[in-house]
Amino acid sequence: MANAAKKITLSSSRDIPFNKLVLSQSNVRRVKAGVSIEELAEDIARRGLLQGLSVRPVIDEAGTETGMFEIPAGGRRYRALEFLVKKKRMTKTTPVPCIVREDGIAEEDSLAENVQRAPLHPLDQFRAFLTLKEKGQSEEEIAATFFVSVNVVKQRLKLASISPKLLDIYAEDGMSLDQLMAFTVSGDHERQEQVFERLQQSYDKQPYAIRRMLTEGAVRASDKRAQFIGIDAYVEAGGTVLRDLFQSDDGGWLQDVPLVEDMVTDKLRRESESIVAEGWKWTDAAPDFPYGHTFGLRQLRGEEIPLSPEEEAARDALKTEFDQLEEQYAEADELPDDVDARLGEIETALEAFEGRPVTFDPDEIIRAGAFVSIAHDGSLRVERGFVRPEDEIVPEPDTDGGDSDGAVGAQPDSERSESKASNGTEEPSEPDEDEGLSPISDRLMAELTAHRTLGLRNALAERPDIAFVAALHALTLTVFYHYGSDSCLELGLKSVAFSAQVPALNDSAVAEAANARHEAWSKHLPKESDELWDALLQWSDEDRASFFAHIVSLSVNAVSESWSRRPRALAHADVLAQTVGLDMAVAGWRPTIDTFLGRVTKARILQAVTEAKGERAADRIAHLKKGDMATEAETLLSDTGWLPEPLRTPGEAEQIGHETAGDPAEPESVVVETASEDGETAMGTDDIPDENDDAEATSHVVAAE
Repeated sequence: MANAAKKITLSSSRDIPFNKLVLSQSNVRRVKAGVSIEELAEDIARRGLLQGLSVRPVIDEAGTETGMFEIPAGGRRYRALEFLVKKKRMTKTTPVPCIVREDGIAEEDSLAENVQRAPLHPLDQFRAFLTLKEKGQSEEEIAATFFVSVNVVKQRLKLASISPKLLDIYAEDGMSLDQLMAFTVSGDHERQEQVFERLQQSYDKQPYAIRRMLTEGAVRASDKRAQFIGIDAYVEAGGTVLRDLFQSDDGGWLQDVPLVEDMVTDKLRRESESIVAEGWKWTDAAPDFPYGHTFGLRQLRGEEIPLSPEEEAARDALKTEFDQLEEQYAEADELPDDVDARLGEIETALEAFEGRPVTFDPDEIIRAGAFVSIAHDGSLRVERGFVRPEDEIVPEPDTDGGDSDGAVGAQPDSERSESKASNGTEEPSEPDEDEGLSPISDRLMAELTAHRTLGLRNALAERPDIAFVAALHALTLTVFYHYGSDSCLELGLKSVAFSAQVPALNDSAVAEAANARHEAWSKHLPKESDELWDALLQWSDEDRASFFAHIVSLSVNAVSESWSRRPRALAHADVLAQTVGLDMAVAGWRPTIDTFLGRVTKARILQAVTEAKGERAADRIAHLKKGDMATEAETLLSDTGWLPEPLRTPGEAEQIGHETAGDPAEPESVVVETASEDGETAMGTDDIPDENDDAEATSHVVAAE
């Protein structure tokens, strides 16, 4: 009969006074990791020692026990207890629960305790935090207990609130932690599961793709429509804001798009009603209008309300203070914060004086209107005083047939009818000798004025200065007055607007500068067109030249459209750009995901990075999916001055890659994702920002040794 298996015997446990314990040199842990000694001490002070120490009796040279015990496993707990003793929060003789071992090797005990311990799965930690929250602990209390930030607790709770179906998939390694984080953008479990199903059919399964699917159609909180109605008002109306606790989200996304549109429409309507109450005939309200939407309309020029004596005194005092501060700190490398803030306050106050309210003639208001829209920063934009062609007052035709001294006038209808031949054509009509003076016939009038026109052309050709004024006068009538018949020159602009409607073009820095310049010239012109000629003659040559340049600039059309083939015109646009030294980077254009990088192939993204930062920078993002590649490329290309080919000025192409000369500059921090064998995503970076540390630590046990 076989011998029965030998029963195991567990090591005995006993309470040993703290002053009888010493650290052992057999402890294999050398590198500090996990919770700090101070934090662990606070946790022991709060809840007691959850795990006893593994100790061995100290034997002297004679093989006799000394009464002391060394600790090969549990050194961090010992140091935490030691910290409490030093802080006089625990006595030296306090009994410490210990397991006393005598057999085996001390180093083996230490190694086994650290290696055999299974780390807590991140999902278990998420759910544990949720359980504590459900049992009444606040996020702040949980954070204080486990020595993490409140934001980390919020992140853990957010992860625990994801659809149970997806959490089970994550527990079975069906998705990475980064992918799970991406699903927290939306709190809708059904929506999360729908996106996960779509993800299975998609080639791109990166976290950015999940976020894009969950937020597609949503309105960013940074969108001017969201800023216009206000996030708080949107939430009060029952709207939902999607937030990403693991990445910067610029305030999140407004999920209820119909609610946003309704709130925008309603607020614009209310604002329009207040504008109509000023007496305007009409208002046109929309979140945005295309660039050049006022072309073809005459704009009224009102009178600015003059400053009162008190306001003039206040403005002068602000100007004096501003000049004094600038002079006082002219040599300073950096302005003190209070001085910088004060200068900003003064500039804002002076701008308010410059932007004085404008009053209009009530007789003009009743046939003019205003455009009501949203400015790029979410504020209300009101463009007042535009008269539509159909609302213009048509002057009465001059029917005077001439006076008694023989002034030339129009021929009466009765005489014109009598002079027509039977074939319907008008024949020259000679007045009878005994009838005295009569109006000149239309035929003769045309012949005489044709001679005068040719003579006027010839005379004007010999006076370039007056020809310039005449052209300026004709174009100004077209752009600012829209009375083209007031000039005998047949000049004009076809259109200021673009046939291609570009999103947010009207909010760009270049458009704002052009609109401001146009408004400034408008205020410089006389209100009535019949006063324009004399006004232009009184201007200086410099003012006329600058004004002429502005008007001519409105006629430039270098838009390339598939349906309009104009190769010679576009070639001239290149020549013009080269002549004026156009630099679109200086003009404010930047390669972003919306303007370029998100709308081209990966090959073009890599080409852009190579040209601006060199091949090494491009190689570092070459393995990324398109969305992540575009995001990283936007960071790399910022402030490099790189431009895509359609925006480059001929002759400056060799400057595009100016940063690639020699050893290419490395970016300060480029995040690179690599897929491990188990499908998890590892993050590597030259300099990972501190705010990401919490998110990256989700897989670690909070109170790990």
